[in-house]
Parts: sequence; C-alpha cells; structure tokens
Amino acid sequence: MIERYTLPKMGSIWQEEFKFRTMLAIELLALEALAKQKKVPPAAVARIKKKAKFNIPQIKKIEEKTHHDVVAFVNNVSGYIGADARYFHMGLTSSDILDTTSAVQLMAASGILIDDLNKLLSLLARKAKKYKDMACIGRTHGVHAEPTTLGLKLALMYDETRRNLARLKLAKEEIAVGKVSGAVGTYSNIDPAVETYICKKLGLRPANISTQVIQRDIYAVFMAGLAIIGSSLEKFALEIRHLQRTEVLEVEEPFAKGQKGSSAMPHKRNPVICERICGLARLLRGYAVAAMENVALWHERDISHSSVERIIMPDATLVLDYMLNKFIYVLDGLNVYPDNMLANLARTRGLIFSQRVLIELMNKGLRRQDAYDLVQRCAMKSWRENSQFKDSLLGDKEVPKYISRQELDKIFDLDYYLRYVNKIFRKVGL
Repeated sequence: MIERYTLPKMGSIWQEEFKFRTMLAIELLALEALAKQKKVPPAAVARIKKKAKFNIPQIKKIEEKTHHDVVAFVNNVSGYIGADARYFHMGLTSSDILDTTSAVQLMAASGILIDDLNKLLSLLARKAKKYKDMACIGRTHGVHAEPTTLGLKLALMYDETRRNLARLKLAKEEIAVGKVSGAVGTYSNIDPAVETYICKKLGLRPANISTQVIQRDIYAVFMAGLAIIGSSLEKFALEIRHLQRTEVLEVEEPFAKGQKGSSAMPHKRNPVICERICGLARLLRGYAVAAMENVALWHERDISHSSVERIIMPDATLVLDYMLNKFIYVLDGLNVYPDNMLANLARTRGLIFSQRVLIELMNKGLRRQDAYDLVQRCAMKSWRENSQFKDSLLGDKEVPKYISRQELDKIFDLDYYLRYVNKIFRKVGL
C-alpha cells in the first residue's frame, strides 16, 4: 500500500523488520522444543540465541542469487550463528515459517482493527444519542418518504458496526492458526509436539491438518470479513455524501481551515474523505475475491497464492485501518444543519403524511384501493400545482366526507411518526 494510506502502527506490522523478527522467533522456539526432546543440545540453543540476528540488506542480496526469501533468511542468520547453524531450521520447511509468521501478523493487525471499531462504536453511540430526536426526512429511492431522525440513522450505523466488530473477532480467531508440519503436512522430519510448543508460545492454535501450507479458506474468511466492514463504511460514507449535496445539505463532513475544495472553484466544499472511503471499499472487495481465488491450490501446494498474499494481506489491513480512522474523523467533526432538515421535511408540502391519510380513510370504511386512489389523486394535484397537500385533501369532493379538518390536523403531526424512537434505541442497546 502506498504511504498516503498507511498509518504508522499498522504499517509497522508489515515492515520487513517485524516479519523477519517473527520468523527468527519461530526458528528459536523450534530449537527450544527440539532441545526439550533432546534432539538439539541445550547448550547449542543457548549459544544460538545469543548469536542469532539478521541483516535485511544482506538478506536481499542473498535472495538475488537464491531467488528464495526463506533460504536467504536462513543463510543470513546462519552466518551469525557459526558452527551451531547445523541445528537451525532443522526439519522445517519454508511455509512452516511463512504461514505461522502470517498468522502472527494478521493477529496483530486484527487487534488494531478491533481497537478502531471499538472507537467508532463508542463515537456512534454518543452521536446517535445526541441526535436521537432531531427530525429529518427519510428517503427511499432517493425520494422523500416519511420522517425519521438523524439519531436513528446513526443508531443503524452503530448496530451494523457492532455486528462487524463481532465478525472481526471471529475472523481473528479463524486466522490464529500456526503450522509446523513439514513439506507436505505429515510431520516427516519434525515432531508434532514442536508445532504445539511453538503455537502455544505465539498464542496460536496448531492446524488440525495441513499440507505444505495452512489451507487458504481460513484466509478467505478473514479477507471477506474485512471486505464486509469496508462495505459498511462505504454505506455510511455514501449517506453523508448524499446528505451533503448542495440542494440537501443536512450534514457535511469537516472542512479544515486552509483546506481547498477545488483548484478552479474557491467556493467548493466537497465530501472528499467520504468519497475516498467509498473508493477504497472497492479495493477490499477485490482483495476478498483474490483471497477466494487462492483457496484452490495444486495438490499439497503450489505457489500461485504467494504473490497475491504479499499484496492483499498488508494492503487490506492497511486500507481498512485508514478507512476506519478517516470515518471516525468525519463523524467526530460532522457538521449538522437542523434548519435544513426541517426545511426539507416541508419541501413536499405535507405529502410525507399520505400514508396516515390512507390508513384513516380505511379506518372510516373505505376499501384500500379506493382510499389509495383517492389519496393519490390529491397527492398528484399537489405535485402538479405546487400546493399544500392538506389543501388538496380539504378541497377534494370526497375526502371531507370522511375526514374533518381537525382530524387532518392530527394526522399532519410529525411527532406521531417518531413515537417509537426510544423503543428502537432500547432495542439497539443505546
């Protein structure tokens, strides 16, 4: 991932320093386990621990010749160890080290993402409560439907984010799998106890069964989970983008002092952060597809997955970390315009109360279709003549036979539509 979208804490997990340090830790844990089995002298393990280190530029130089990153790593570390290097990487295959390292990295990355989601969840809860009773128009198909509140919009985001947090926690458990079982997963040159020892020390569980690699359905589930979270963030950001349109302007993402909206038009205040979130969500969905393509490998393993994972695993976690932090920034500094919300509620001149009129006519004995046709006739008159819906109803030859002016006044009551807001909040847990 390019530096522009990389935050330092998440970025450090995917630095080569972290990767090689983890690889070395796994190799040393293997030696500890082998020493317990008396297959390696404890004194040799002690000497190796003191001497073992790596040099990344040297590893790169060796890899130019070997065309194999793990061989280059082993050769580099062995050069520092000296004579005891004959015990280093004994009975292991490259994927024992690489896949177990990936699990450690993904676990660490998941921890950061879980922290991000918890921060977002807390902020959504606070904002939802703040705007619980702030009435605004609800839209279906982009068209005014019936009243809702800004708090309900945010409560919905809260509930979805809570589901995403639960999914990510499950996905973190899913990828917490290590594998030290040799060339085709049969433990031909390494005892299963070594794998158990290493995984326990690293906070992983040993794979029940593996080939040369951990099976990629595990990673596919994880990547799909990240893509779903990204899709939710896109949904939230898209809501803000629509509500920020000039002719709507009910909410607006923060616009910092000195920020520029356009190189040509000084007046512009564009929802660029929300647009960026929407764009990056597409990457996450693409990465999820790539992870699913990695599930099917030849026999006990081929290498077609490797190049893909070197890109999608770091990028997906970096992208989602960035998206979550950016949306937290947007939500925390969100500009809210209640006067515009009220103006938009009134924009259709009372048409948003049409369903209540329909129901009242049905309660007075009209068949549903007759009542519907009657209300629609009055509604279309309001559209054509740009008139108040209540006036159209009162001026109709049929409606006043069933509904009085006083009854209409009660029907055109905004609070009626919002009477269950508190109950919905309780259902959501707010």
